[in-house]
Amino acid sequence: MRTLAIAAVQTAPVPYDLDATWSRFAHQVRTVRELFPHVQMVVVPELLLAAEGPLLGEHPEDWMEQAAVTIPGPLTDRLAGLARETGLWLVPGTVFERAADGTIHNTALAISPEGEIAARYRKVFPWQPYEQAVPGTSFTVFEVPGVGRVGLAICYDGSFPETMRQLAWLGAEVVIQPTLTTTRDREMELVCARANAWTNQIYVVNVNASDPAGVGESTIVDPEGIVRQQAGTGEEVLVDVLDLDAVTRTRRYGSAGVNRPWSQLARYGSTIELPMYGGAFRTPDWAKDTDGQ
Repeated sequence: MRTLAIAAVQTAPVPYDLDATWSRFAHQVRTVRELFPHVQMVVVPELLLAAEGPLLGEHPEDWMEQAAVTIPGPLTDRLAGLARETGLWLVPGTVFERAADGTIHNTALAISPEGEIAARYRKVFPWQPYEQAVPGTSFTVFEVPGVGRVGLAICYDGSFPETMRQLAWLGAEVVIQPTLTTTRDREMELVCARANAWTNQIYVVNVNASDPAGVGESTIVDPEGIVRQQAGTGEEVLVDVLDLDAVTRTRRYGSAGVNRPWSQLARYGSTIELPMYGGAFRTPDWAKDTDGQ
């Protein structure tokens, strides 16, 4: 059995205080390690370590500039030390990343228990026109050895079907989606989380910020689109053990035992014209022969 034990921590930063927010985050990670020793990965909301404040609160005009960090840099060094100390995979939400050319991206990270930067993903679909970060241009997955492949998405990315489809095409069986939603379209995001999970037959772990930074309602959805857990609006932690063999089972025998969209794409997708993308769906390199499934 291939399992990934995760703790999705629905929490909030200390607004516009990077040091206090780091201390809060590090304490929460250590507490998860103490309370739930079987957990392998801790996930927190979007822009947590950037210490973003509530939507309608006082907001420094140049906060994105002030909070931006280089990767690698002092912050990733601190994350590496915390990962090594606790022996955990860390997906520490997202940060404002200052690139070599001076542009700033909204960037998700994955830090291994050995303290290595296993993945860095720049948000491809910022929440425009409100979010000012520069969009990324590619999608990212990483390996958890002996378990499986994990993809990264960020908040509004989930509103674009291309995001989860591309991550699944790259072999992701779980997509971690740090989120910072402060508005009532959260209901639509929850619909998307379920749709993205079942149409691509993957787990979706969407962890939003708690009140007052966000509206909460973090969710974990299985490969058949069934909600395993969903939080309220306050601070809480969703602890779950994801069975990645369920992805294999669902793709082989179908969601609800009947629907096999990934098998069908593997068989026929390359013959379907997709003028919107200038080509066709190319069968993933990892896909096995699906005849008769």
